[in-house]
Parts: sequence; structure tokens; C-alpha cells
Amino acid sequence: MSDYMIRATAANHQVRAFAATTRELVEYAKNAHNMSPVATAALGRLLTAGTMMGPMMKGKDDLLTLKIEGDGPIGGLTVTADSKGNVKGYAFHPEVMLPPSPQGKLDVGGAVGIGVLSVIRDIGLKEPYVGQTILISSEIAEDLTYYYATSEQIPSTVALGVLMNKDNTVRQAGGFIIQLMPNTDEEVIDALEKKIQEIKPITTLLDEGMTPEMILEYVLGDLGLEVMEKMPVQFECNCSKERVEKAIASIKSEDIQEMIDDKKPIEVNCHFCNTNYVFETGELQSMLDKRKQDK
Repeated sequence: MSDYMIRATAANHQVRAFAATTRELVEYAKNAHNMSPVATAALGRLLTAGTMMGPMMKGKDDLLTLKIEGDGPIGGLTVTADSKGNVKGYAFHPEVMLPPSPQGKLDVGGAVGIGVLSVIRDIGLKEPYVGQTILISSEIAEDLTYYYATSEQIPSTVALGVLMNKDNTVRQAGGFIIQLMPNTDEEVIDALEKKIQEIKPITTLLDEGMTPEMILEYVLGDLGLEVMEKMPVQFECNCSKERVEKAIASIKSEDIQEMIDDKKPIEVNCHFCNTNYVFETGELQSMLDKRKQDK
């Protein structure tokens, strides 16, 4: 099953909801960055959040960046998402290995440590909107729930999960975000709170074969669920040799000449997809020649 996200509403538009299955894109990220199981679980959760939070933005060129910086051995995580279902991201230290948590699960909280969550929305204004909160559990889902409550005053429930196989392949990945709109009826709130307390972990639901539609039906079916949109989601990086060349072109001419004189190609690595771009000395010389012609 290819990865996708659904957007839905319930209780006569008093509740909005998103759910996604992301196994393939998390597996792609794991392979691209050669990540350990705990790093895959951590980044996979944040990538899954990005697939649902990106499409919450209205503009087709809007960009969302989710950043987690902590004092744990993973150092931090960065994910960028757009409104069209494209996400990319990386862990600062993808090789981190930790023993399981006391519950026998991958210790994402221990890998991340104490720190800060930043949500950055670039919607085409002069300055992007930046919201920040402390990490309350470092397990990511609870931290996003806390962010929504404190920074955006939107009562939310966020569930994110990545289940790994023993051979370090991704078995399941996905999540949901459920949010209450202003002036939601008390009986709707009570019914939703009761249901949330009863439900199984998201990875269990996925491993039982439940689709995003089935998961939201399971949580919100009694409140009149209506699916509004279904969108494919994928790990996609927009880097290219041409874009990297433009960045190199901003380097001073004398510094480029020094690289040419050293007769060593330069290598530039994309943080997001781990692609290496090599520029031979001849290519660097062509850049300098073009710069002289343009003057």
C-alpha cells in the first residue's frame, strides 16, 4: 500500500482530523541516511507529522519546518513539508544506538533528550511564523499535542508511531491528528476524550491492517466522520546539481580559484536526502569563466 494522508471532519465540522500511513517514506529515509532503529523511529514520527501538518497550510508554495533540538545523543531532527504531501528530513546523528526503554520499546525520548520544538511556517510573508515550546516527553507526539495547546490554543490529540522489524526494516509507520474547533459542544469533547483513552497504540492499529480511513472511523465513527480529501505523501527532496551550483556560485572568486589550483574536486552533501554532488575542477573553471563574462 502506497503512503497517503486523509483529511476528514466529524461532529458537524466541530472536529477536524488527519491520518496517514507512511511506511514507505520512512523506509526511504532510513535507507538514505543509513539510520539506526531508534533514529528511524524518531525521524519517522516527525516525518509522519509533517505529512499531516504540511497540508494544513493553504498556499501551494507554503513551507512548514519542524525542528527538534535536544541534549540527547541524536542531537536533533529537522523535517520540511509542503502543502502537497512532500516531506524530507534528517537526524543530526542517524547512527545513534540505545538500549530499549523500560517498556521494551525504542527509546526515542532518551535519544532526543531535553530540548525545544520549533514549528516554522513560511507562508510568503517577510518573516516566517515561528512557534516554540519545550519538549515535555521528547516522544514527539505528546510534544506536538503540547505545542498545539500552548502556541496555537487548539486542543489536539497527536498519535505518531514507527514499528521496526528485527532486520531494521520499517514494519509500520503512520499517525493521526485530531483537533477541536472553537465552541465545540461539551458532549462531543467528552465522547472524544473517552474514546481516546480507550484506543490502542497507533502502530498496533496499523499492524492489525487498519488504513487511515479505518483508524479515523474507529476513533470518530460515532461522531459522523466525513472524509474530505485523500492525498499521496512521499519523501521528496528538491535538491539538484543546478541548485547546488548556484550556491557554489556565491563563493568568492579567489576561493574558487584556490580550489582549482589545488586540483581537487569539491563535494557538496545534501542534508535532507544525503545525495553527494561532485564538481570537478573543469566545472569550477567554467563557473569562474562565466562570472568574468557576465561582468
